[in-house]
Amino acid sequence: MIGSTLSLVRTALASPARHPRTAVVLGRLLGLGFLICFGTGLFSHLLQDPLPGMAFLTRPVWLYRLTQGAHVIVGTALIPLLLAKLWTVYPLLFAWPPVRSVAGLLERAMIALLVAAAFVELATGLANTFQWYPWPFRFRETHFALAWAIVGALAIHIGVKLPVIVRWWRRSGSTDADGALLPVADGEGDLRPEPRAKGVTGAIQRRLERAPVPPAAVSRRTVLIGTGLASAAVVATTAGETLPALAPLNVLAPRALRYGPQGLPVNRTAAEARVQRTALDPAWRLVVRGPERSVALSLDDLRAMPQTDAGLPIACVEGWSTQAAWRGVAVRDLADLVGARDREWLVRSFAAGAYSSTVLQREFAEDPLTLIALELNGEVLHVDHGYPARLISPARPGVLQTKWLRSLEVR
Repeated sequence: MIGSTLSLVRTALASPARHPRTAVVLGRLLGLGFLICFGTGLFSHLLQDPLPGMAFLTRPVWLYRLTQGAHVIVGTALIPLLLAKLWTVYPLLFAWPPVRSVAGLLERAMIALLVAAAFVELATGLANTFQWYPWPFRFRETHFALAWAIVGALAIHIGVKLPVIVRWWRRSGSTDADGALLPVADGEGDLRPEPRAKGVTGAIQRRLERAPVPPAAVSRRTVLIGTGLASAAVVATTAGETLPALAPLNVLAPRALRYGPQGLPVNRTAAEARVQRTALDPAWRLVVRGPERSVALSLDDLRAMPQTDAGLPIACVEGWSTQAAWRGVAVRDLADLVGARDREWLVRSFAAGAYSSTVLQREFAEDPLTLIALELNGEVLHVDHGYPARLISPARPGVLQTKWLRSLEVR
C-alpha cells in the first residue's frame, strides 16, 4: 500500500523538466559555485587565523575586495540554483523501496548531509551579510566547518553519480539525431512522466493508468533559463554594495555603497563600541613598543611625521567594499622610531570585544601603503571610522583594519 501510494505521488510530480540532464546542468553550476565559495572563504579564514609561517600577498591592493566580493556574490547566486536542483530531483524521495542496499543507504545519508549543510551554509551566510545572528553558535567557526562538510559530501556524491554525470554532461551525447533526449538508463533516476508505475497493482494501478500523463507545461529549457534569470536578479539587486556599476540596482542589499559618514559604511559605531570618551580625550596617546624602547605619540606628534597618501579599498567579510582615500603615517616609519623594522606587530584597540586586536604580519607591516590613518577622503577621521587613529592596509579584511588604536607592540 505504501509503495502504491508513493508511486502515485511520484507520477503526479513527474515533469519533462525533471530529467537527469537538468539535474546535471544545475549540479555542475552548483559544484563550481561551491568550490569558488570554498576557496575564497578559506582565503578569508586564513587571513584572520593564519597558519604558522604563512605569508600573504599585499598586491594587488584590491585582492581581498575581489575574493570576498566573489564569495558573497556567488554564494547569493547559489540560492536559486540550489532550490532549482532540489525541485528537479525531490520526486526521487518517493521511490519505493527507499533503500535497496547498504550502498544506497549511505548514498541517501550523504545526500541528506549535503543538502542540510548547503541550506544552513547559505542561510547563515546570507544572514551574516545583514549582520543578523539569531543563533547561539559562533558564525565564523560554524561556517568554516560546514564548508568542509559540503566539499567532502560533494566529492563523495560526484563519485557515486559519476556514470550519470558523464552520460548527461553534454547535450550532444544525450540526444538522438532529431535532438530528442535518449532514454534514461536504469538507476539514473528517471524523473520524467511514466505511463505505468512499476510494481503497482490493483486499484492504484488502474488509477495511474487512467491518469493523463502530465503535459510538458514546463520544459527543461524554461527551468534552466528561469533559474539563470533568478540568480542574475538576486546578484544584480544585491551586488551593488561592492560593484559600483550595479549600485543603482542595489535595492535588496543591506547597505548602500556610499552610505555612512565620509561616504563609507560603518559596521560598528563608536557608540556601539562605547569608545567616544576615550576617542575624544585630548590626552590620548598611541604607544609604540619595540624590543628595546617605546614611544607614546600624541595626535599632533603623528601629524608632524611624514604623511603618506594611499588609495585603498575597505572590504568587509559581509560582502561590502568601497574605495577610499587615506592619509596617515606609514607603519614602517613608526617601526623605525623604536628600531623594529621587518617585525610582526600586535595592534591593539581601546575598544573591547571581538577583534579588539589584530596581528600585522611582516609583509603588511613593511608595505609602504600600510598606514596608521588619520584622515579619510580628505577629512579628519570621523569617530565612527576610528578617530583618532586607525589601521589601514592593502589586501586585508576590514575586520582586521583595527579602529580606535591604543598601541602597536612588536611580537
